[in-house]
Amino acid sequence: MEKGPKYVRFDWAMKRLLRDKANYGVLEGLLTTLLCKQIKIQKLLESESNRDSDDSKQNRVDLLAEDEKGQLYIIEVQNETEVAYFQRMLFGASKLVTEYINRGDNYGNIRKVYSVNIVYFNLGSGTDVVYHGKTEFHGIHNNELLKLSPFQKQKFNVDEVSDLYPEYYILKVNDFNRWSKVPIEQWLYFLNTAEIPQDATAPGLDEARKKMDIAKMTPAEREAYYRHLDNVVILRDNITTAHDEGEFEGRAKGLEQGRKEGMEKGLKKGREEGREEGHKEAMIDTARKMKKAGFLTQQITALTGLTAQEIDKL
Repeated sequence: MEKGPKYVRFDWAMKRLLRDKANYGVLEGLLTTLLCKQIKIQKLLESESNRDSDDSKQNRVDLLAEDEKGQLYIIEVQNETEVAYFQRMLFGASKLVTEYINRGDNYGNIRKVYSVNIVYFNLGSGTDVVYHGKTEFHGIHNNELLKLSPFQKQKFNVDEVSDLYPEYYILKVNDFNRWSKVPIEQWLYFLNTAEIPQDATAPGLDEARKKMDIAKMTPAEREAYYRHLDNVVILRDNITTAHDEGEFEGRAKGLEQGRKEGMEKGLKKGREEGREEGHKEAMIDTARKMKKAGFLTQQITALTGLTAQEIDKL
């Protein structure tokens, strides 16, 4: 596998390069590969971070696109760990649903929304690297999938109920460095390494090779880009340090707690054993006196709980 030159990171390109109509082919390639259908971007719309200024931390960047059918695509890159990121995805998609319908419009005019999330941290708990979520309704008695009526299919020009609701894609690209002939894995490799091997065939990567080559940037652009890389490295180092410190503190607290619990259990066990031993000694002393006084072994056993063998040894 011949790697070739380095290309700019995708999050930086989303802010500086991919907003140009001449470069839509890169985004179209990613969406086409991910959704397994041809996507043609009509225009880009205003989004939360759709501005030229560069956030010093660069923990997040997003881009909002509209295709020829009026469907909306929110593409978000997140560098920093966020516990509530699933809710953030929901909020972003829901916000688009409400923003792009006029008050009083028929609900049939609600736009289809795709939420594409490229994350550079371990989101949730799972072993896959690409996840897809959509809304379906299943019967609670027979698990039957609720479907559209023929009239609804014709009116809304869709095949399934899920086609009317937002869909979510999560690409967990961090540490994905395995080159593959599978198009989506080629994209994952590029998103993580910023490398495009010569045998890349996934839609959009050839355009990325032409548009995102670091060597073709002006000195000012390269300087700004390298500052961005420094910020990303610092951010990831802070995340890793916080994670490692959290694990260390967790282990230390666990050991300390274990020692305390062990001491408490030892003391408790010691007290219990001490009480048992003291009780046994008292019973032995009582049995010895009873035996000296002429009590029968059966009587001594009934009173002290000692066995006949133990009493015989006294």
